Amino acid sequence: MGRADERRARQQDARRTGRKGGIRRLFTVKKLLGTFFVLCLLGMGGLFVLYLVVPVPNANAQAEMQSNVYKYSDGTILARTGQVNREIVGLDKIPKQVQHTFVAAENKSFYQDNGIDLKGTARGVVNTLRGKGKQGGSTITQQYVKNYYLNQDQTITRKLKELVISLKVDRQKEKDEILAGYINTSYYGRDAYGIQAAAQAYYGVDASKLNVAQGAYLAALLQAPSQYNWSEATEKGKRLVTQRWNYVLDNMVEQHWLDTSERAGLKFPVPREPKAAPGMEGQTGYLVEAAQDELARQGVDKAEIAQGGWTITLNIDRKRQQSLVKAVDRELESKIDRKKNTTDATVQAGATSVDPKTGHVVALYGGVGATEHWISNATRSDYQPASTFKPIVFASALENGSETQDGRKIDTATRYDGTSKRPVVGSDTPFAPENEDDRSYGNISVQTAMDKSVNSVFAQMVVDVGPPAVKQTALSMGMRDKGFPERPAITLGTMNASTWDMAGVYATLDNHGKKITPSIVKSAEHKDRTAEIADPVGTQVVARETADTVTHVLQDVVDNGSGREADTTDYDAAGKTGTSENNKSAWFAGYTPQLTTVVALFGESTKDGGGQVTLTGTANSGRANGGGFPARIWADYTRGALNGGSDAQFDLDVTEPVRPTPTVEPTTPTPTPTPSTEPSESGSTSPDPEPSDTTSDSGTPDPPSTSPITPSPSDDVTPTDGGESSGGFPGDGPSTSRRPLLGQ
Repeated sequence: MGRADERRARQQDARRTGRKGGIRRLFTVKKLLGTFFVLCLLGMGGLFVLYLVVPVPNANAQAEMQSNVYKYSDGTILARTGQVNREIVGLDKIPKQVQHTFVAAENKSFYQDNGIDLKGTARGVVNTLRGKGKQGGSTITQQYVKNYYLNQDQTITRKLKELVISLKVDRQKEKDEILAGYINTSYYGRDAYGIQAAAQAYYGVDASKLNVAQGAYLAALLQAPSQYNWSEATEKGKRLVTQRWNYVLDNMVEQHWLDTSERAGLKFPVPREPKAAPGMEGQTGYLVEAAQDELARQGVDKAEIAQGGWTITLNIDRKRQQSLVKAVDRELESKIDRKKNTTDATVQAGATSVDPKTGHVVALYGGVGATEHWISNATRSDYQPASTFKPIVFASALENGSETQDGRKIDTATRYDGTSKRPVVGSDTPFAPENEDDRSYGNISVQTAMDKSVNSVFAQMVVDVGPPAVKQTALSMGMRDKGFPERPAITLGTMNASTWDMAGVYATLDNHGKKITPSIVKSAEHKDRTAEIADPVGTQVVARETADTVTHVLQDVVDNGSGREADTTDYDAAGKTGTSENNKSAWFAGYTPQLTTVVALFGESTKDGGGQVTLTGTANSGRANGGGFPARIWADYTRGALNGGSDAQFDLDVTEPVRPTPTVEPTTPTPTPTPSTEPSESGSTSPDPEPSDTTSDSGTPDPPSTSPITPSPSDDVTPTDGGESSGGFPGDGPSTSRRPLLGQ
């Protein structure tokens, strides 16, 4: 390297060293520490100034909360909520251990701190800036200040005010006074503000009578009142609140407020079922609750609604709502005797009716009355939808272009072996479902199998499509993943669903495959905000031809199959019946071009704790099939809702011909060969290994086909009419002799 090159290299090194040195001189440890202390002093100075200028305000307007107004779709008043459900009680009325549950749950250092948690507040400010909404970390004093003096706004200004006022309140008030204020102003769910209202709402006692286990539950509730409300909580919610209940009690032991031996003997105190507030009689309470639930799903917390000042307009059509109530009264309540007949006393009816073009819930029936039976039978999802699921199986087969085991494309004319207890072919999970009354139908088309709700056919179809694919189709159409196994037995509708869920599924079919998510709220307005309501009409989730083909098939179910009690010349209709295991629920899901409605009956024990019981014997009429009371309620309501009927016809995009021509059927019963052993889904060899969905229809199976098919032992025997024999309509014999199975 020459001298000139060496000189240039030294100059470059000097420049680099100079730059680094300059940076080091700029960011020395001494300067960084100085800057940090200056910022701290500025922050402390700012807080001091705030402390001087921010006064402790008067109590907020929550004590004079407004009522909420609920309206029908035409603007007429449905309900007006009353005053806020709160009764202030002194701390001397609350047992000491119950007081300690709240401290153990929220702020163990409450009796020693100065009213604020700087770390928690800083975390809350950061999370507010990052748009994460409500965050924990506040002391009991801060939460009391927020509830009593300020509001629930998630802003930095409110957070800073909360911090300053909390410091002042902690100096001005005794700890017991602050704790009493906190316990009496907090929201506990069930429209209950304050511990006295909460004690009554959850345990039916005054606050003075609460025990430590009950107090721990109420304290645990404050973290998430809606999620932890036992009557509404999901399994996850119940698990989380139980964990928090244990957390509260363990903290009490840690703080020496509860003996270890007493703690070990405590059991989780399950709250009682909720009761409707005054003025919520009849269907009103169900409608209001459904609206609040939907708003919660749309991001409006129930605590916000409970604070009042909302005008909530529903999609409920007043005349259609009245028609639905009258239909249940005429077709069910007038025919049963709840006082003298023990079975009649267990019958619960529920229904949801949707406009398939808009997704609006135009009518809803939740039960005999919200003050008598608070759980809404329209939205409850603890019963199985049974054979109302079979159209979804067929829709999935069409949507996925599925084929039978021997390579035939599945459509309405595809023929299956309808032998009762026929083992499915091609599944790793053995399954051999029994048809109603163990009847075999031989070689029949899909159309006939849908008319008769033949379990063995749709069990095989689930295997042909694949249980995961069937489940995916169901979820895309609006069913929820509640107890939804991926096994052949799903053909019997063994998952859980509500009439609300199934109304959305069938409205999706009615709307030519565009997803409908039922919506009961038209608008929700407050002086400070307007809730955003999502569009109930979604995207195309199944092809139009798929949806329309299923509709075409379901028209025949109403005309010639299990749904014929809903048949009339007053309107064009399609639908499907369903009766669950041991006749614990009975369904009819049907629709016209203008209206989709799902009606169901549920057998619910009248004993404490409820529980599912059979509907068999309702109105002394044997098995209460889906084609009986539910179908007749549906027909009565639909006729009234359509002002006596409608000339509207389904506009279907289907490949012709679709529906096989029915033939006249003899009435001779078909014997079913009884194999020595039958594989079941669980691997059992019991003759009835899996509860079977019943079928009871009229009509005849199609004649044998030349298409390749697994031979059926009964192909050479003429099957009988399944018959519908519930509630005194045409059947093939006394229904009391029939064994209750999963049904049509």
